[in-house]
This record gives sequence, structure tokens and C-alpha cells, in this order.
Amino acid sequence: MWTYHPELLATPVPRYTSFPTAAEFGPGVSAADYAAALGSASGDISLYLHIPFCEKICWYCGCNTGAANRPHRLTSYLEALHREIRLVAEQLPSDVRVKRIAFGGGSPNALRPDDFLRLMEAVAANFALDDPLLSIELDPRSLTDEWGPALAAIGARYASMGVQTFAPHIQQAIGRIQPLRMIERGVELLRRAGVRSLNFDLMYGLPGQALDDLSDAIQRAANLGADRVALFGYAHVPHLIARQRRIDGSALPEQKERFRMAELGHQRLLEAGYRAIGFDHFARPTDSLARAEAAGTLRRNFQGFTDDRAPILIGLGASAIGSFPGLLAQNEKNSGRYRMLLSQDILPISHGILRTAEDRRRGLLIENLLCQGRAHVDADLKREVARAIGPFVEASLCRFRGTFLEILPGGIPYARTIASLFDPYRLHSPRRFSSAV
Repeated sequence: MWTYHPELLATPVPRYTSFPTAAEFGPGVSAADYAAALGSASGDISLYLHIPFCEKICWYCGCNTGAANRPHRLTSYLEALHREIRLVAEQLPSDVRVKRIAFGGGSPNALRPDDFLRLMEAVAANFALDDPLLSIELDPRSLTDEWGPALAAIGARYASMGVQTFAPHIQQAIGRIQPLRMIERGVELLRRAGVRSLNFDLMYGLPGQALDDLSDAIQRAANLGADRVALFGYAHVPHLIARQRRIDGSALPEQKERFRMAELGHQRLLEAGYRAIGFDHFARPTDSLARAEAAGTLRRNFQGFTDDRAPILIGLGASAIGSFPGLLAQNEKNSGRYRMLLSQDILPISHGILRTAEDRRRGLLIENLLCQGRAHVDADLKREVARAIGPFVEASLCRFRGTFLEILPGGIPYARTIASLFDPYRLHSPRRFSSAV
């Protein structure tokens, strides 16, 4: 189904969950800039709350998270997060309404359920909620029975479990041991709690992983009733993420094998009845994500592909990123400095970038390419990429039809690389990104 062109996948590229990407963030964005963006917000917005703790740290993980082995760390972090909730809410105009709330991490269920419920109460007390859709990321290893009533109490309807792989030998190699019965029990708990759309995160390109391991994982996910599957390629960057040094790099599949895994995963998920969403998400046809893809309203934000159409996403918590039409603003990553700033009632913004009109033009093009598989390309941008995009056109991976650029079915694994041709920052950024496949 897909043809392997290694020369077209040689350059690591961003995942484009924002544009400009976080690689372009700098110290030039201040708390005052952020406050001004909050003050000018209107209409529907979304919230993302980051919990940077896990009971156990997986070796592959690139998230901003630490071990939840010191209760006072969680207590002091939650005190700061409650304060940030109040400070941010005070900046918003009265007509702003919250339509979505997402909890991520780390693992939100590294908290005690009663602490989590108090956090939700703080959100409800400070923000104007308009029957929001609630979603949460969960670690099945710490999903205790007490979480069922807690999730039911807040009305969580969307949940995502970090499964990655069902193969015991691969779980051992990445430091994430979770027997099949643990996953089954987690699914049962979430369904009883009222979760109607359940996502499984799966990975390929893991140490010691074979094609049969991936095929088995997809079949098990389908059998367990996953409504969505996010299939990610493992990004091995131990020079950036120290915990990945525990993974045996010599056991990782080569890029050609990763390509075959991505292709196999795509095929198996389609055969299992899922609809392809962008380049790495899949959903049952009745799921809201699949309906958004079919309607041409699919979006992309820091959670990946989404049906969230709100133009503003407010990030709360250490390292969380707020997205506004004219601004991307990231909170302090270090939880100690994050707590210190909030103890002084200072919005904890440390990095970001002001979005220019040109950023917004190119960002929309990139988002449309990745979400709809086609995008209008202005004449000046078509001339700009003419030479670089030539090999992709010649390989029948994409084509121009009038003013539109279309990614063809065989071009799906090249989508990020094609999109990156319209990203002028890539010419100057020294940061190394993950593999293009």
C-alpha cells in the first residue's frame, strides 16, 4: 500500500501540534502578554490541566513528569495549581464559557481521587462552565476502584489509557509492566463510570518489537472495545530525555522496519473497522472524532487530532501551553519555580511566541494538510516549495490541483514531512525532532 522512500524520510520533523512549534518558543513572551490574551478572549474556550506526576516512570516517556512518591510534592503542586486556576479565571471576560476540560500528564490518576474531585470543584467555582465535555488521560497501573465513582461524579465521557503494547517482553524493555487483566479491569471500570469514548495509546518502533506484536496489540485493542486508537512511533532521543538511556538502542527497529510497522498498523486498524484520522489516529465511524473527519471539521492541538473547534485553549499547570490566535504561551516547566511564581500571585509564563499573520497563514495550511489531507496554497508559497516538493509529487505522494495541494493515499506516512516544507523555522532550528515515520 505504501512505498518506502528513505531519502524523503531522512530529516526528523515536528509533529505540528502547534505552529510555530514549541522549538521556536523563547523568553520573549511575558506574563503581561498572557494576561492581555486572556483579557481579550471571548466565546467558547477549552481548558487543559497538566498533572506532572506518575506513580511509576516509564523509560520511553518524553512527558514533563516525575514520580509521585512524595506526598508533600503533590500537595504543594495542587496548592499552586488551585492558585493558578483562580488567577487565570480572574483575567477572563465574563462572557467566556468553558466547553471542554481535559486532564493530562503525567497521569492525573497519580492524584488521590478526592484531591482530583477538589481540583474539579475549583475549576467549576472559578470558570463559567457550559456543560463541558470532560476527558482524562489515565495510567491503568494506578487506576484503583475509587476512580470509578470519581469519574462518574464529574461526568467524564472521554478517557484515554496508555497501553503502548500488550507484549510482556516489550513491556519489560520499556519499564511499563501491565498484565492484560489490568487493562481489562480498567476498561470495565471506565465503562461502568460512564465513559463512552475510550482511546488506547499504542506504539510501534519499540525495542524487541516485531510485526506480530503490533498486530496482536491492535487486535486486542479492538476486542476490548477501544473507540479510538492513537498509534505513535516511539521517538528515541536519549540525548534529550535522560530516562530513555535505560532503553537498549541496539534493540530498536531500523527505519525501514518502522515504516512497515506504521503501514501494518494502518492496514490492521482499517480492517478492524476503524476510520483513519490524519496520520496516526483512528476512530470507530460513530465516534465524534470520525464524524469530525468526515465533516471536514477536524482540528489539531496539543492533544493531537481533535474535534474541539474552540479557538482558545488555556493550559494550566507546570509546562502547560496556552494557545490563542495571536499567542502561544508556556508555563514554567520546573515545578519548583512554577510553585514559587504562583506563591507571589504571578502568572507562571516562562516561554512562548507571538504569532504573526504569516505564522497564522502557514499554520492554517499545515493544519489543513494534516487534518483534511488538502490545503489551499497561495501562489507565493507554491513557488517557495516548488523545488523541495518536486520529489514528493514525482513519487505520487501528493499533487497540486489548481490552488490546492492534496496528500494522496500513499503519502500518509510522508504527511508531516510534506507539511514541514511550508515551515520556514525548520531552516534555522537546531533542535532535532523525532523520526518522520
